[in-house]
Amino acid sequence: MQNSLNFSDVSTYQDSRLIRLWRNWTQVAGAMPLDKWLKHNLRDLGQISLAEQAGFTEAMNNAVRFQQLACALENLYQQFADSGEMGVVDWSQWDLRWQVRDIQQIPLAAFWFWIQLRVTGEGHKQNAGQLSDFKSRSQFFQTLLEQEYFTKAGEKYLWLGLRPQWQTLVAQRKKDSVWTDAQLDSFLDSQTTNPPLWLRVQSNQSPAEIQTSLSAQGVNANLDEKGNIYLQGGKGINTTLEFKNGDIEIQDLASQLIARAVDVKPGQKIWDACAGAGGKTLAIAAQMNNKGAVIATDLHDYKLEELKRRAKRAESFNVRTFTWDGAAPLRLPKEIAQQQGFDWVLIDAPCTSSGTWRRNPDARWRFDEADTQELIQLQQKILRNAAPAVRKGGSLVYATCSWQVSENEGQVAWFLQQYPHFELQYQRILGAPELDADTMFVAVLTYL
Repeated sequence: MQNSLNFSDVSTYQDSRLIRLWRNWTQVAGAMPLDKWLKHNLRDLGQISLAEQAGFTEAMNNAVRFQQLACALENLYQQFADSGEMGVVDWSQWDLRWQVRDIQQIPLAAFWFWIQLRVTGEGHKQNAGQLSDFKSRSQFFQTLLEQEYFTKAGEKYLWLGLRPQWQTLVAQRKKDSVWTDAQLDSFLDSQTTNPPLWLRVQSNQSPAEIQTSLSAQGVNANLDEKGNIYLQGGKGINTTLEFKNGDIEIQDLASQLIARAVDVKPGQKIWDACAGAGGKTLAIAAQMNNKGAVIATDLHDYKLEELKRRAKRAESFNVRTFTWDGAAPLRLPKEIAQQQGFDWVLIDAPCTSSGTWRRNPDARWRFDEADTQELIQLQQKILRNAAPAVRKGGSLVYATCSWQVSENEGQVAWFLQQYPHFELQYQRILGAPELDADTMFVAVLTYL
């Protein structure tokens, strides 16, 4: 069985500083996202190069991504060590009992040994401690690969850093998106890697001009076949002239495609109901030549403050912001009320964020049914209170950064039952598996 990851630098996994990072992380895991935690805690390692920072970040992401697999491997290995035979495990039942804290039951050296084997394909003694049986562990792991142990149903999900209990949810996604087996495999395999960092051009310069300039400044910038810019390492983008001048914005390609689904024209009135820090707001405003109005709302003031800062940097002067909690219909601004509603309403709804697991592998271990049901109720409340703001002939765009059918097609079906005067134009999954990006959903509905 081929390893679906690019081989990483083995030396990173033998660095004592990485083990120190992991120990510190396990004490606070779940209190804040891993990416934000790393930004603060990588500094505590002292003077390290950008390459070392990238290596530690990748290794930490991989450890979080494959932490359940490490537990499964330790379980299998201990059975083998005790009996000399390969144990038979019902992984679906085992998964129902498994908790993230179970990784604490594995010796630290053993945990990192399994992670290193999974990611690099090589096994060595760890600086974190001695494994007297590391050779037999390596041979055991190789035997599993030779026997294609991880090609079976639940075992395959473990190998890809996914819980076996999610097989039914993924099967629903395959059915609703009419994916082929190859597309499904591509989607599953993508969960083992980070997507590149995508940029959106905010100025009149062409993507090719931006890419050339970024490359000259030491950024590894590339163009895909459609002229979209993505980064694969090199100098940090935040230090470049284009970023400082507001000529580019960091925005995942799937998110950019959601913004493009709002097919706005200069002079129209748009409401971005759950704007957050404003990535899609700015992408929409960029199409309007500062004509018309973009109203951006969010529950959190601090996110809107960030949006206002970014809008000023991008010279988008037709963006206005205020808070809205989704608990009641929006009180329409005067000019919007005069035309009896917005031309476009975008609901980028709060969701489980399952489509961002590639960038945020720690988020997958906070994903559960109770959270899903709570978010479904919130999504429906927002839809109910945003729909009245759409003018006749206008459109509502519903989007999430989740691949779950219940949060997407299921919500669209519910909405059309409640509001039959809306007509579905289209709905689809964006990003992975078709693109090397996050996985998101968009539906466009028109008020007839």
